Amino acid sequence: MKKKTLKQKSVNMLTNNTSGASTKYIFECDGCSKKFSTKDILAKHISYSHKTQKNQKNTTAVRTPVEQTPVPQLTEIFNCDICEFKTSQKRCILAHLNAHVAEQVYCCNNCDYKSIRKDNLQTHMKIHTEEKPFSCNICEYKCITKSDLQRHMKIHTGEKPFSCNICEYKCIQKRYLQKHMIIHTGEKPFSCNICEYKCIEKSSLQRHMKIHTGEKPFSCNICEYKCIEKSKLQMHMKIHTGEKPFSCNICEYKCITKSDLQRHMKIHTGEKPFSCNICEYKCIEKSKLQMHMKIHSGEKPFSCNICEYKCIRKHMLQTHLKIHSGEKPFSCNICEYKCIQKSDLQRHMKIHTREKPFSCNICEYKCIEKRYLQKHMIIHTGEKPFSCNICEYKCIRKSDLQRHMKIHTGEKPFSCNICEYKCIEKRYLQKHMIIHTGEKPFSCNICEYKCITKSSLQTHMKTHT
Repeated sequence: MKKKTLKQKSVNMLTNNTSGASTKYIFECDGCSKKFSTKDILAKHISYSHKTQKNQKNTTAVRTPVEQTPVPQLTEIFNCDICEFKTSQKRCILAHLNAHVAEQVYCCNNCDYKSIRKDNLQTHMKIHTEEKPFSCNICEYKCITKSDLQRHMKIHTGEKPFSCNICEYKCIQKRYLQKHMIIHTGEKPFSCNICEYKCIEKSSLQRHMKIHTGEKPFSCNICEYKCIEKSKLQMHMKIHTGEKPFSCNICEYKCITKSDLQRHMKIHTGEKPFSCNICEYKCIEKSKLQMHMKIHSGEKPFSCNICEYKCIRKHMLQTHLKIHSGEKPFSCNICEYKCIQKSDLQRHMKIHTREKPFSCNICEYKCIEKRYLQKHMIIHTGEKPFSCNICEYKCIRKSDLQRHMKIHTGEKPFSCNICEYKCIEKRYLQKHMIIHTGEKPFSCNICEYKCITKSSLQTHMKTHT
């Protein structure tokens, strides 16, 4: 009875909306006074609604002229009067109308999924069973539906049938193009009801909401890592396996994700598509530009709850907090050196390998880091970008200026715990402490002379030469 009722509702909705475009004649049923555009549709109506022979004999087609000028006969179009759906097939409109009026009778017993079609539920169940009957004959890709495989094959053929009429963007699916077009319009239809976050896709909003709820449903079975998305967990697991499927064809760089490789390739091409509209800063990633803009705005959203430290990025704060806790998770396997950041350890290891990849093209200077080379180049140009606003002092580095300013303020933050000695820098205090210990680490290789500082030894060596 329920199925019959749903079908009858669909038919009623269909017959109320199939008058079609303007036609030359209207055929009227004597049994129910309904009107139709063609005699064939009237005959189908009679056989469907008036099943008895009596009704079939007594019902006649009455021609009622409505227009004098002939109009070409059009293909019959079925319209849904609930949404904008249109089709030329009766079975499609019936199935579509059932979606509006029918209850979702097929339910998944593992999750909340519901569907009006049994075959949709059967396809959905393969997600839980992890069955992937369709596989690519070129790569290892496997999927649940044939349509997914057909879309995947376009990756190998390079076919991108959908293209943007504003920019050069091309894609495999129409829905990707629809999402892309929102970029040009600037429309962000989905917004968070807690904060000011707005986005293009509903799925992006759903992921964002987990930030407010703190929900992290995916967790690593090896370490304590938890995340919002399954894809992020899959990438994380590659850290444990050491798998790096993407490699650079120019250098030996390998990485976990395709996006990391795309960013890396911009190093070789020198491409920096994102630029600051205030200064000359350019970068590879949009996220780096967003961070850079906070320098101009002075925004520092992350702050330490122990001291007054503030920063732009969350990971900077996490690194800073290790100073207070004394944690140094990275250690050298050659010497006793320990540090807070992995990058610091990588730089330290170059001391043991004596690797100095950055060299000056004017003199023989070589160094471990690019920033050291940039500072060195200022020596050749004679540029001193930092200047004191009290006196005429100028210098190459910001740190030199900060030290100089302490002369004007009289600030001496480092003091000896044995005598009353105070100084501007920590290194001066370390040299001073040698006086109390009697240690003389620098010695002459010709005579028995020993001294506290390297400069004193250099002065002494001149007596021999």
